[in-house]
Amino acid sequence: MIHVIWSKATQQQIGEMLESLQTYIKLAVDVHRRVLAGGAALHADCEEVLLEDGSEQQDVWGADWFPESREVQFQSLINIRPKQGNRSMLVADPRLREKIEAIVRERLDM
Repeated sequence: MIHVIWSKATQQQIGEMLESLQTYIKLAVDVHRRVLAGGAALHADCEEVLLEDGSEQQDVWGADWFPESREVQFQSLINIRPKQGNRSMLVADPRLREKIEAIVRERLDM
């Protein structure tokens, strides 16, 4: 189940987002609006939900949240953006990774 998270997620929302992959949650994070969508089998599905909600493509980045280890990873096909200077699946800019991680932790870290 995909949830759009604007504030601190509930345990129920996190549980529902974990249903897809069990051990981690694929996310799309809008660094401008400070919102994330998570819970799909593909980052692109989460991204689509945010775009339908009003996010701009250039602001949405893919990440994964591992609740057990409380780790954020920054690798996704939706991150390949040569026009924005990101030529791989990994978010290259450390400042951008910091923004993404801060939003993920604000919304999902219990």
